[in-house]
Amino acid sequence: MYFNQLQLHPGNTRHPVMNTLFISDLDGTLVNNQAELSDYSLQTLQELIDDGLPFTVASARSIVSMQQMLRGLRLDLPVISFNGGFISDLETGQHHRVNSIESEIIHQIYDALADFGCVPYLSTYTGNEERVYYHRVINAGMEWYLQERITRKDPRFRKTDNLRHGLKEQVVCMTVIHRKEILDDLEQHILGSYGEHVEVHHYENQYDPGWHWLTVHDRRASKDQAIEDLKQHFGLEQKRTVVFGDNRNDISMFQNADHAVAVSNAQPQAREHAHIIIGSNEEDAVVNYLVDQWRGRQSD
Repeated sequence: MYFNQLQLHPGNTRHPVMNTLFISDLDGTLVNNQAELSDYSLQTLQELIDDGLPFTVASARSIVSMQQMLRGLRLDLPVISFNGGFISDLETGQHHRVNSIESEIIHQIYDALADFGCVPYLSTYTGNEERVYYHRVINAGMEWYLQERITRKDPRFRKTDNLRHGLKEQVVCMTVIHRKEILDDLEQHILGSYGEHVEVHHYENQYDPGWHWLTVHDRRASKDQAIEDLKQHFGLEQKRTVVFGDNRNDISMFQNADHAVAVSNAQPQAREHAHIIIGSNEEDAVVNYLVDQWRGRQSD
């Protein structure tokens, strides 16, 4: 893991909102149900950022996927990808922080997946580039993911005859796609055996209903820890944090933020930890909230 220094321009902090860092989840929160940032949100959010709004995003997606989704948006701050696996520059894809799963246990977890009849997608970092290795595609949920990435010309994907070769690199995420009942049991086993070493997220793919995803990350790779790392290493320690989210993987940052905002379409588990609930992701609710907060400072 490592950091590169980033030069930030200090702004006017006389108004409380000026001393606040805003961080949003992507899927189901900032983007719509087509996994797109609306023209209105793109234009308005860029205007706010250009006006000095301290804003970034934290997502379970890879930096490659985030670059595609947020094309046209210029961010001054690094983004959090893979639920905290990486802290990266959105434009260049350069990683400031890498949290990979401990090499001592990665083979054990891989064997555990096989015992449950599961074959993972293996997301790794070589020190120079990201890769996603895959071997067998054993169900329609895995096929959907592969075809979605092929359609978007994701350069990371590589088919291999032996997934274990990928374990020699820095493994940032293992993604298992299967039916809920299989992944429920697998999640319990991984947490029971390796819970001190890893973070595990289990959720239904909202774009391919019926198929569930289980992602395994290093224990340091969570949104709340990544936000603290971001603040500490980029001169943002004194800023309050306001976060936006909709799902279970947002709960940790909800619990540690000064103010947690859930969209109305959020999962019940996330809503329980929110300080306020706004409109849905289909209504540009996050950007409208930011407009009210940021531009409202001028009238106070």
